[in-house]
Amino acid sequence: MPCKETSSQCAIYLDTNERLVEFNFSKITCNKEIGGGTGFSEYCQGMGVDKILEIEFGVLSQSFDLKETEDQFFLYLEWSALRAGIIQYLGKEPDFDIERYQIAAIDFSEEGVKIRQVIKPPQEMPKVVSCLTRSN
Repeated sequence: MPCKETSSQCAIYLDTNERLVEFNFSKITCNKEIGGGTGFSEYCQGMGVDKILEIEFGVLSQSFDLKETEDQFFLYLEWSALRAGIIQYLGKEPDFDIERYQIAAIDFSEEGVKIRQVIKPPQEMPKVVSCLTRSN
């Protein structure tokens, strides 16, 4: 797995109805960018911002059925970055470390909104609980 002592960046594109058009995430490590590539962006396309905020990481992780720790890590990074960007854009009370997630710019146009964000590395990834453990 790439080192966790790096930053990430993301761009969130919303249409005029505040539905996700596109979400680009990349983790910058060892002088190269690594995209999430988990399919999370495609999963969320067309969803409204409120619906995206309802997505729980544990449920998402199990539905994606990612076996590799690195893939789970990238899914978590994408999920947390998108949530943080939307929460900050909406002006809602953050439930995350605001020092870690920093909005670089919010641009409005006739097509919609572009939110650019820089993210400091997480301290650690949350534990992934298997379906067998959750059902007991």
